[in-house]
Amino acid sequence: MVKKITFEDVLIPMETPESMHDEYVQNYLKLTRNTGNLMLFAGDQKIEHLNNDFYGENISKDDADPEHLFKIAKNSKIGGFAVQFGLLSRYGQNYKDINYIVKLNSKTNLVDVDQKDPLSRALLDINDILEFKKNSGVNIVGVGYTIYLGSEYESEMLSEASKIIYEAHKGGLVVILWIYPRGKAVQNEKDPKLIAGATGVASCLGADFVKVNYPKSENPAESFKEAVMAAGRTKVVCAGGSSTDIESFLKQLYEQIHISGASGNATGRNIHQKSLSDAVAMCNAIYAVTIDGKTVSEALNIYSERKS
Repeated sequence: MVKKITFEDVLIPMETPESMHDEYVQNYLKLTRNTGNLMLFAGDQKIEHLNNDFYGENISKDDADPEHLFKIAKNSKIGGFAVQFGLLSRYGQNYKDINYIVKLNSKTNLVDVDQKDPLSRALLDINDILEFKKNSGVNIVGVGYTIYLGSEYESEMLSEASKIIYEAHKGGLVVILWIYPRGKAVQNEKDPKLIAGATGVASCLGADFVKVNYPKSENPAESFKEAVMAAGRTKVVCAGGSSTDIESFLKQLYEQIHISGASGNATGRNIHQKSLSDAVAMCNAIYAVTIDGKTVSEALNIYSERKS
């Protein structure tokens, strides 16, 4: 079992005013299901990858409809659901109680790195999110932001992320950074040393969690320990990547947590490309490993018991 945490166990950022301490801690505990670990369902790819991840061969027809994402988040065990503001504004009225992470920036993949280094600016600011939360009653617990480390435009994203973290914490919101080394200066995006550098940057910016790609090496579970140590008090979660077989995915997740010391996962395609029943079962299996401390075998049994 994963140890449960209480109010006193949560590290409150110093920029969070005392009047917002309760709000921040409540959001953190809701997002991590009182464990400090994060099971994030990532639904932000409709801008990032356009429709390639949502329609086509080996992708369930359920995934063609954006509401599929919300149905999964409502009916499964997750910590939080990351999504762009526009989708939240269109569907959130029917799914108010989900723990939402609003993804503040996104860009498409149409401009290749060989053409131009990546730059992704915020689509809204924190005041917009806090105002929407107050007026709509939607359960927003945090925000997310992507930085492309190594891009010639990294300084713009680093500056914007730093300001977002400061303002979000003042408003009692949790912040997750997506950090991907990417650009002409980056020769190997999944180099273990570079991934560790990325988590260290997230720590310097004051993020609560950082989502990075799992490194490629002879023993990634061991080499990923460097990234977890480099992050210090910022917790590290791994991106799920493209769809793979369920047992391999859960085994790798288990190793990331129990060998590397990661604090969870952020998974998109390995969930939403499935039919609703299979996607819900996949969430529940991932949750079992991440939040409930179950073994891979136990998680596989949970997936196998899904409704047909």
